[in-house]
Amino acid sequence: MNATLGVLRHRNFRFLAIGAGVNSLGNAITPVALAFAVLDLGGSPTELGLVVASFALAEVVTTLFGGVLGDRVPRHLMMQGSSAGAAVTQTVIAASLIGGWSSIPLLAAIGALNGVMGALSGPSSSALTPQTVPAEDLSSAVALRRLLQNGAQVLGFSVAGLLVAGFGPGWAIGIDAATFAIAGLSYHLIDVPAVTGGGERQRMLAEMREGAVEVFRHTWLWLLIGQALLYHLFYGGAQGVLGPIVVKKAIGEAAWGWALAALMAGFMLGGLLNLRWRPKHGLRIGTACLALTACFPLAMAVSDQLWVILLGAALHGLGLEIFDQNWEISIVQNVPPDKLARVFSFDVVGSFVARPLGLALTGPIATAVGYDTWLIVVAAVMGGSSLLALSSRDVRRLVRTS
Repeated sequence: MNATLGVLRHRNFRFLAIGAGVNSLGNAITPVALAFAVLDLGGSPTELGLVVASFALAEVVTTLFGGVLGDRVPRHLMMQGSSAGAAVTQTVIAASLIGGWSSIPLLAAIGALNGVMGALSGPSSSALTPQTVPAEDLSSAVALRRLLQNGAQVLGFSVAGLLVAGFGPGWAIGIDAATFAIAGLSYHLIDVPAVTGGGERQRMLAEMREGAVEVFRHTWLWLLIGQALLYHLFYGGAQGVLGPIVVKKAIGEAAWGWALAALMAGFMLGGLLNLRWRPKHGLRIGTACLALTACFPLAMAVSDQLWVILLGAALHGLGLEIFDQNWEISIVQNVPPDKLARVFSFDVVGSFVARPLGLALTGPIATAVGYDTWLIVVAAVMGGSSLLALSSRDVRRLVRTS
């Protein structure tokens, strides 16, 4: 543990961790607040899905450009600009809800702008960590950064339902606007050189192709991106649309915030395990643990008891965090530094490209077949696709170097 905390001696990593943690705090509050804002405005499950899908679609469309830019310009500058823009857009959403002049189309439109902001900085955020610490500290840095982010999200989800119930969704989203401003300041204080490759810059589409070639050079990489596509196609609507409705109806409004807090508590437990546990075949272990994500939608489908839902959410977070940590390390250790942002952008796009479709269709499909039935289908797809990915020799045999 002392060795892991020792990475905080690196100034640039400290500011990266602060910015990422503060951002995670605010971003944990907004999904809860936004869901209930749409419902308070009279929105249906389908309209809630469309609002969330507007963010996801804009993010997917823009992410590849964010990856190219993240390999062209200083990554901390990309993150700083994105945070400043998101602070403004979140302030507008908060003001509209507090002032009583908001509408579902307005939330969808500004949500799309927020998706663009997140997409421009997302690949840079993932690729920046290796620039802030020496190679021998990379595993500790990734583990600690993720642990701090997850801890902040636990806090955010824990208070989100209470903030919405006590003060309304507008004030809750206003907190997210403030966290973006603080994160932007932290990213401004990072001072690292830009990463450059050996060749001359090409046109943007040509550089995107380079990123795609790098992805398809690794079987384990494109295979698990495909698995993530299925995961988000089915799970996005289960959490973003059905979760708030099912849990609110069965237990109460604040319970959904607690369920998301349990999800993040599972992430934290996984992060604590990752601080010490560095298996030689980390991707194999992580992919096996990914099957635990089926527990959350399954729990919502079969039980109206809070403790069952909290347990399912915690197991989901535990399995996903063990996978995510080993996934990120696998990419960083096997992809050239000057292509990292582009590869991370293809990871995001490939993983989330079908999520808007899933969000948009979850409402009508679940209404037609029944909420519980659809949640069971979601759980089967998530667990089954994770185990199926283990049939690949490349996934099972990839070796982690630290």
